[in-house]
Amino acid sequence: MNYRSVGVDIEKGDRIVDRVKEMMGAAGAQIGHFGGAIPIPTDRYKKPLLVSSIDSVGTKVMVATAVGTHKKLGYDIVHHCINDIVCCGAEPIAFLDYIAMSALDEKVVTEAIEGIIGACQGWNVTLVGGETAEMPGTYLSGEYDLVGSISGLVDQDEFIDGKSILPGDVLVGFGSNGLHTNGYSLARKVCEPLGYSTVLPELDGTIGDALLKPHRCYLGEIRELKRLNVIKGLAHITGGGLLGNVTRIIPKGLTVNINWGCWSEPPIFTLIQKEGNVSEEDMRPAFNLGIGFVAVMTPENAQRVLNEFPDSLESPIKIGQVA
Repeated sequence: MNYRSVGVDIEKGDRIVDRVKEMMGAAGAQIGHFGGAIPIPTDRYKKPLLVSSIDSVGTKVMVATAVGTHKKLGYDIVHHCINDIVCCGAEPIAFLDYIAMSALDEKVVTEAIEGIIGACQGWNVTLVGGETAEMPGTYLSGEYDLVGSISGLVDQDEFIDGKSILPGDVLVGFGSNGLHTNGYSLARKVCEPLGYSTVLPELDGTIGDALLKPHRCYLGEIRELKRLNVIKGLAHITGGGLLGNVTRIIPKGLTVNINWGCWSEPPIFTLIQKEGNVSEEDMRPAFNLGIGFVAVMTPENAQRVLNEFPDSLESPIKIGQVA
């Protein structure tokens, strides 16, 4: 008996690390050490705060496995994590990934990491390291978990916490392209019987394609809002939906009124609701329903943003108000 006979292949893990280094080129030189070093640009920050977050893509991996493509999940996890720390006003600087499965599948791992590398390069975030864990008996064959951890920086005086939000302030939303990385346990229950390869005209492709659209990154939009100096609070719309996430940044004693239906929802949500006979009350906390990010600002600044926002970025939509 040896380690390989019980399901752990160290040589395969080493090959994957070598492959990742090749994919990263010169930037992969530091991969493989016991820790990743993150330089702090002290010339840019007077009182730097290190903001960190960790998350996974959840059961979206099961859709990717059924369809047979995994690269988009790499973009999912990086974009999700960036969006989380951007809510505090932080600029992302470093990312770590974690992939665990019962037996390492080189195709799955390299595709997912290829997406991670692409997303990190796209937003100038350093991939400082990661972990591939082979754990027979913990995961079922063919299943895996993809987790990401991110670090970013913001000046203490520019930290965004929502404390200045007042009644009458406006909720400005930015559209999603689908489920992003939340609600897949319900979505799979509805869509698996329909078949992920089923082509539907309203989806402009297959059900699987619609479910695997990569999570949007809103860093560009938030940088523009910061340049305009209009932000009072920011919310990334993930598990819990619009109400569950926006109320996290609203001061105690206040609430929000959302104008449901004032934006266009991606058709995948209509499909899930209709085919699964899911009530609107159950849809709202499970899915983002077409709004992936929300900024809170004064009515005057909201109108300015609606009028002046660049066409190259996701269009802002007035979706509600603080009460």
